[in-house]
Amino acid sequence: MIGLWQALANAYTAEICASSGYDWLLFDGEHAPNTLQTLLAQLQAVQAYPAEPIARVPVGEPAVIKQYLDIGFATLLVPMVESAQQARDLVAATRFPPRGVRGVASATSRASGFGADARYLQTAHERTCLIVQIESAAGLEAIEAIAAVDGVDALFVGPGDLAASLGHLGDARHPAVQSVIADARARIARAGKPAGIFALDLEDARRRQDEGWALVSVGTDVGLLARGARELRSAVAG
Repeated sequence: MIGLWQALANAYTAEICASSGYDWLLFDGEHAPNTLQTLLAQLQAVQAYPAEPIARVPVGEPAVIKQYLDIGFATLLVPMVESAQQARDLVAATRFPPRGVRGVASATSRASGFGADARYLQTAHERTCLIVQIESAAGLEAIEAIAAVDGVDALFVGPGDLAASLGHLGDARHPAVQSVIADARARIARAGKPAGIFALDLEDARRRQDEGWALVSVGTDVGLLARGARELRSAVAG
C-alpha cells in the first residue's frame, strides 16, 4: 500500500492529495504544525475519498491518543516505541475499559457519529488500527517482543531517527543503517505482522515494494510543493 506524508497542515492540500489515488495519507502530529482543529479539518476534507487517513500522534500519551480517536482517526502511528510494555500501554490507551484505559466521551465524539452509533463503545476496538514506529536501537532490539503484543497491528520503520540512533545522523543510506533495516523487515515478517517504511526517494520506494514492505511512504506534500516550485523556477530561468 502506497502512502503520502501530510505535513502542510492544510485541508485544501490534503483533499488534493486524497484525490490522487494513494492508498493512505499520514497526517503528522509530531513534526508538522498541526493542532486538533487542523487535523479535524483535514480529516473532514478527505472523508469522501478512499485513501485511509492515518495520524501520527506527537507522543504516545493516553490523553493525546484519546483525542485523536475521538475526532475520528481509526488508524494511529505512534513514534519511538521501544519496548513490549510501552506497546501494551499504547494498546490500552486505544481501548475502552475493561480492555484498556481510554476515557469515555462517546456522545460528544465525532468517531461515534456524535452518539448516533449506539454500539460504538462496544465495537470501537474492532475498528482501531495501531501502528508502532521502530526508530531507535532500543526499538530494534525489542522488535519480536513488540510485535508479539496483541493489539499491535503493524510496525513502521523510521530511517531518519534510526540512523541518528545508530550514530549516522542525516545518513539513512549508510550501509550499517540499511543493513539493520533489512534485518528489521525480516524479523517483523517472521513475527507475522505487516511492516512499513518511509522511502528515501522513488528508487528506494520501488526497492521497498519489491522487498515486500506492506506500507511504503513515497514522499511528502511539502516535498512535492518545494521540489515543484524549485524545478519550475529553474526551468523558467533557463
